Amino acid sequence: MSANIVFLLRREWRIIAMIRLSVNINKIATLRNARRGNLPDVLKAASDIERFGADGITVHPRPDERHIRFSDVYELKKIITTEFNIEGYPSEKFIALVKEIKPAQVTLVPDAADVITSNAGWDTVKNKSFLKEIIAELKSSGMRVSIFIDPDLKMIEHARETGTDRIELYTEAYAKNFPDNPGKAIAPYVDAAQLANKLNLGINAGHDLNLDNLDYFSKNIPGLLEVSIGHALISDALYFGLENVVQMYKRKLSSPS
Repeated sequence: MSANIVFLLRREWRIIAMIRLSVNINKIATLRNARRGNLPDVLKAASDIERFGADGITVHPRPDERHIRFSDVYELKKIITTEFNIEGYPSEKFIALVKEIKPAQVTLVPDAADVITSNAGWDTVKNKSFLKEIIAELKSSGMRVSIFIDPDLKMIEHARETGTDRIELYTEAYAKNFPDNPGKAIAPYVDAAQLANKLNLGINAGHDLNLDNLDYFSKNIPGLLEVSIGHALISDALYFGLENVVQMYKRKLSSPS
């Protein structure tokens, strides 16, 4: 087979297996809430981000509603035309919310109520029964379920037994170590992804992925389906503009290997 044919096949595979970009709009809501008005308009921002090329919108309503409010989630449901992903700790209030909204995907995180941002994945051994019951309930309502998880092979192996459709790899450690040693930083994530593929678990990823480290991550994680990016993308938009920066992130996910 010629080198040109190999390149074309690889490029075609990349097109078919396009990694989806879901934009987390929590930080837009944080800015709005600072002045207690409606500037910036979270709903308009979500619609614009979709129009600019994002494949989905992610929100993470927390109990104190310090950024996305529960009322925002209801309003966003009316206008979102791409994939709607709702993250959160599976409290009774959260479960009631997502069962009413019925987003395409629910991502369960083990956050305590007072954390600033997600800082750990699920212990799927200790929480297996808890997760199994909740995941079954959500899936019976027609939602795809993903659980936030560290690149720990034991946790991923037990994740399969919860019944989850996907895992979302918690990428803070990758992002922190990437500048010094990209190969070492990504190694545990490659191992985690290979195991997830073997177990037929879909793979999402998120936390501190940015324009510097996203390209390397996306090219080296086998079977990566979706990334959820908020803080870095919204921060970059201050310099590059929201429309431009959505396209910049999309290009990082679609560039040939």
